[in-house]
Amino acid sequence: MTAGPRQISTLVTAELLRGALEVEQTPNGVRVHRLPARARAQAADPQLAMAESQLSGVRLAFTTAATSIELRALAVRFGFSGAPARPLGVFDLVVDGRPAGQASLAEAVVVTIDMATGARETEPGGIGSVVFDGLPDGEKSVQLWLPHNETVEPVELRTDAPVRPSLERRPVWLHHGSSISQGSNAIRPTGIWPAVAASLGGVDLVNLGFGGSALLDPFTARAVRDTPADLISLKVGINIVNADLMRLRAFGPAVHGFLDTIRDGHPDTPLLVVSPVLCPIHENTPGPGAFDQDALAEGQLRFRATGDPAERAAGKLTLVVIREELARIVRERAAEDPNLHYLDGLELYGPADAEDLPLPDRLHPDAATHRLIGERFAALAFGAGGALAPIQP
Repeated sequence: MTAGPRQISTLVTAELLRGALEVEQTPNGVRVHRLPARARAQAADPQLAMAESQLSGVRLAFTTAATSIELRALAVRFGFSGAPARPLGVFDLVVDGRPAGQASLAEAVVVTIDMATGARETEPGGIGSVVFDGLPDGEKSVQLWLPHNETVEPVELRTDAPVRPSLERRPVWLHHGSSISQGSNAIRPTGIWPAVAASLGGVDLVNLGFGGSALLDPFTARAVRDTPADLISLKVGINIVNADLMRLRAFGPAVHGFLDTIRDGHPDTPLLVVSPVLCPIHENTPGPGAFDQDALAEGQLRFRATGDPAERAAGKLTLVVIREELARIVRERAAEDPNLHYLDGLELYGPADAEDLPLPDRLHPDAATHRLIGERFAALAFGAGGALAPIQP
């Protein structure tokens, strides 16, 4: 740590980070991961690599008397050729539990993915800064949430007073899910539904929501097994359907195996299995899901289901089938596992909600719906009598 005339430089290290599973040193700063190296090595999947490197739920947590905070970082932004440009990633500053500002990096490395071939083009970018000035005097608790939809390598904090890693500890809630859990279509990292729920529930979030990649992978189950947590939830189903990954015969044993692995490391931890929220295109129509090319021609991003409802008879999965299977599996296992619980995703977002808050791209909720889902999850899971009602340490 070196001091300038009114500026102190603090390198970003693991001690300052919350919500990360692994931190890797780079020539620029640190690369933050939401899956450990052993898990990443077992899936040569560019989609998962992109999703786990995007820092949903990851934040810097520290105490300081600083009135000015600057974070220098290198960002990587992903987009798709022919699709509308994605909004810039947002850094959210929270001071003493209250929003205190937001900013975006002016420059970044930009990766454009060809939706037809998967080929990638990269435009170089450099290290930039986000600055938050005019903060209140005095010692305060600070969280700087990193973008949920960008890969960010934090380099250093520059402040006008010393920075110390936060010592505040709350019950740790580890959540695993799909792109909705990662935060697709949310506009800020504190607005993704798990962050909303964590704030209302008074818990410390570790978010293993991976866009397109909640696929009951054994390496993800082992990552959950090996991560310290007081409370665990799993939101399972939509990616299984829209990837058309498995049939009914394989799905049940895969769920059992995923739960068995987690219970090897967390035998008594409250564990909540959450079925998919409403997604009309896949309720009764199997996958695979695909981009709607007609919408793309009009400059809009929408999804469609390409399966045939009649294929259910051959074991193809739909969201209706997934919910029935998850409810059955949890009910049967709960007879010997009293800390295992089930939540129907339609209680978080269902048919009545779709009338007022339709999914803009037919797959992901908008910002208002993220907040609604987060509020409902907090009430149902963390509220009095909820499966994950936290016991304060």
